[in-house]
Amino acid sequence: MGIIDIKPERKSVKIKGKSRVLSLYKEDDLKKFSPAALGVGNIGARSRQTDVIAVVFDLTGFTRFCDRADTHLVMPKFLKEFLKWLFGIIKSILEVKRFEEGVRLYSKLPFFAKFTGDGVLFLWDKEDMDMDMICNIVIGGDLISERYKSDFVPKIGRHLTGVPEILKCGVALGQVCSVGNRKDYVGPCINLASKLQKQSNIRFCCSSTGIDLERGMTKSAKRHYTTKIVQIWGIGRPEIVIIRKKDFKELLEKEKRAFKEV
Repeated sequence: MGIIDIKPERKSVKIKGKSRVLSLYKEDDLKKFSPAALGVGNIGARSRQTDVIAVVFDLTGFTRFCDRADTHLVMPKFLKEFLKWLFGIIKSILEVKRFEEGVRLYSKLPFFAKFTGDGVLFLWDKEDMDMDMICNIVIGGDLISERYKSDFVPKIGRHLTGVPEILKCGVALGQVCSVGNRKDYVGPCINLASKLQKQSNIRFCCSSTGIDLERGMTKSAKRHYTTKIVQIWGIGRPEIVIIRKKDFKELLEKEKRAFKEV
């Protein structure tokens, strides 16, 4: 997470009486190469556990988008616009009403965000959240994934070509442990959310663990989703997941067979 800006210098030294020019690092510079370069603070600090909602957004085809002659020009422009849009839409879909004193949201804002190279990880602190608030975040992840294709892609497409056309979303509840001075987090739910968004050609996939659709979603919202049992690659166990009915119907028959009825 940190920048390691340590470079050798060309120095003339004598070896067996003969002068040679070598690339040498200063002793003080070598001391700088340490875990501090990771940028997480005191790595030995006591870890804190937090109950969270982990949401992973992944840009499908981002690596291919970067594999071009003008990557150094188009990639920064795309990421600048994408991240501005992503953070903006999270605030927008969670907004209930504006008052002179402030803005009321359907749920909390994330307490942690991390760029993953081809997407973004967000963590929400689940403390004091009721099921309505949790499901608002779940539905929000689905809406963001949907609006990326319907709203953002056409807009950015007027300026850049070949941009990733799909933003996948994986959601999982669980515990995370802080790393260093809470500069980073690790936990099985982060790994699960990442694996879920890679599941088949499903655009949105959420683990049902800890989520009660009956209590947290309105009938009009709930009718868009279904629960299935599927084996998650890299996890080693089947998982009951919440997916879009529409997404499931659009899968190929051989892809559908991976999903079992609950």
